[in-house]
Amino acid sequence: MTDNTPIAEPAVPAADSAFTLEKKDNGVAVLTMDVPGESMNTLKAEFGAQINAMLDEIDADKSIKGVVLVSGKAKSFVAGADISMLAACKTVEDAQRLATGGQDVFNRIEKMRATFVAAIHGPALGGGLELALACHYRLCTDDNATQVGLPEVQLGLLPGSGGTQRLPRLIGIQQAMKMMLTGAPARAKQAKKYGIVDDVVPASVLLEVAEKFALKRKPERAAPQKGLMNKLLEQNSMGRGMVFKKGREQTFSKTKGNYPAPGKIIDVIETGMNEGMAAGLRAEAKAFGELVMTPESFQLRQIFFATTQMKKEHGVEGVAPRKVNKAGVLGGGLMGGGIAFVTATKAGVPVRIKDIQPEGIAHAMKYSYDLLNKKVKKRHIRKTEMQKQMSLLTGTLDYRGYQDADIVIEAVFEDVELKQKMVADVEAHCHNQTIFASNTSSIPIGDIAAKAVRSENVIGLHYFSPVDKMPLAEVIAHEQTSDETISTTVEFARKQGKTPIVVKDGAGFYVNRILAPYMNEAANLLLAGEPVEHIDKALVKFGFPVGPIKLLDEVGIDVGTKIIPILVDAFGERFTAPAAFDKVLADGRKGKKNQKGFYLYEGKKPGKEVDESIYRLLDVTPSSSRSEKEVAERCVLMMLNEAARCLDEGVIRNARDGDIGAIFGIGFPPFHGGPFRYMDAVGIDSIVEKLNRYAEKVSDKFSPCPLLVQMQQDNKTFY
Repeated sequence: MTDNTPIAEPAVPAADSAFTLEKKDNGVAVLTMDVPGESMNTLKAEFGAQINAMLDEIDADKSIKGVVLVSGKAKSFVAGADISMLAACKTVEDAQRLATGGQDVFNRIEKMRATFVAAIHGPALGGGLELALACHYRLCTDDNATQVGLPEVQLGLLPGSGGTQRLPRLIGIQQAMKMMLTGAPARAKQAKKYGIVDDVVPASVLLEVAEKFALKRKPERAAPQKGLMNKLLEQNSMGRGMVFKKGREQTFSKTKGNYPAPGKIIDVIETGMNEGMAAGLRAEAKAFGELVMTPESFQLRQIFFATTQMKKEHGVEGVAPRKVNKAGVLGGGLMGGGIAFVTATKAGVPVRIKDIQPEGIAHAMKYSYDLLNKKVKKRHIRKTEMQKQMSLLTGTLDYRGYQDADIVIEAVFEDVELKQKMVADVEAHCHNQTIFASNTSSIPIGDIAAKAVRSENVIGLHYFSPVDKMPLAEVIAHEQTSDETISTTVEFARKQGKTPIVVKDGAGFYVNRILAPYMNEAANLLLAGEPVEHIDKALVKFGFPVGPIKLLDEVGIDVGTKIIPILVDAFGERFTAPAAFDKVLADGRKGKKNQKGFYLYEGKKPGKEVDESIYRLLDVTPSSSRSEKEVAERCVLMMLNEAARCLDEGVIRNARDGDIGAIFGIGFPPFHGGPFRYMDAVGIDSIVEKLNRYAEKVSDKFSPCPLLVQMQQDNKTFY
């Protein structure tokens, strides 16, 4: 060697630096990011100076021809920016400076003399992908954990460090816009197909292949558009105008204008594609700053912090969960099949499905097979992975194979005597510590455990349908449930991919209890003459994914009304549903499942048009006399009032759990932050005043609960 560069000479970083530089004798330097004391790498504002110092060193050393950027973490590349730093931003300008700082560093990487290669293993999300996009080449591993994406929209933000400009130039406007507007990540094979990464390799050779790329010349990227149609649309101003116009129309139809971020994402991409990269980056930083200060982004970030905090908590503080090595599921119906699926595929725990009919077991097996087969067809998983996961599912018509089950979840129809018999069966056929978890949606767990020998092992584990999609699980402890049973069940639900909240035993638990008065009020409005579509549209405009009448059709009118008598028994007249609704069930209307409900399920638009015969059945002449605002307000206020009662009675542990439960369980609008954050934002004063007004004008069911009245007097808030 003519120079004095030693082999594998590490740069000496500052003691708390997240970056180290290792120079090799082949002209490649390995730049490793490893944030001290954290399990995942996240980008922080203070890293700007650290990485610039490394870039200065690389620039000064002419022997460095290429740089491989890797993570020092075993399971992730860079999970994104540290969201908590946004709380320090007091103005739009503060947040804009954060974005500009990130852009400056990434612009510098893009313009470096040396060839930069991002070697990605594990998640590269948000700022992590933006960092990789600034590199000249990107490689990723074929590991299941590897994914790339820009999920900022889910926090009410947009990518603020060049992502809105680099991704469309790399993979085309339409695909980039889709990724940014949904926040959905791409797996390794998808990333290669889209053109985000240059190659996909096994983790064992990632560094070796990356070093070869680092010694290449920087690539001259061809236009990313594939196919004549994309070329026609994206490579001229008129075509691009059509793409952005269509994007805005589709986005507004989904968001109803409730979320400002998607619109700004489209605006910023359009500015960059029409006016150039520099203009696009300026627009991006400005829009990022504006979005950080919106109430919608504030609420969405609070949800992120809440769910992150909840992942670190046990069911009972200081009580460690037992390990679940095997699970049983009683009942092979829709819920049983879904529970078995998430147990095998997410938790990786063997599942023994018991049903009284072979068809039930076959149905549950097919449920998992169909979902996994879709993933294989979309190339999200290999067929061998599907076979491995399917091998965790077995079936039985009796309790053979249940002796070593650590948890047994029953998912049969709502009959307290049947569930009590199942408790006795599990106690007879399983070991002394086996947890019996009931997926009941309405029967108090104390009733199910009433005849149990080991009642400390009995708990509620209430999933929401469809189980493979809905993120919430309610963990319901009755008075005798042991702390260890609670902690074990919470941890098990978390491994199934759920966000569990612990709630107190009682009719309706939390989610169904706050949903019932909301649905009842929608029914009252319908009987008062408000058209079905007017009611549903008002609540969708408020931010719910579907309106209350449509929701009743979706969950099943028979199921939706079954809980009402239980709630009336427990809490009295305020839960009474309109008697006229008995006519709906008597007419054989169960909703979507039997193609007969409030909506029509035949014709060109199944489930989209109202079945007008419902009005004759209910003896109602539809005529809208109330504004969308009043309709939404009446339904939502009933839910808010009940949520406050649940907190006051200790049904939920805190306002945070109540917000997460409502958002993840029934689709309470995330941009409102949940019932409790929404009440804080509107003002307790205003909530109480509205409830009192409707109590006088409509019904004393609206009378504000004691907690809200007291909070108004004491000038208190939930947070």
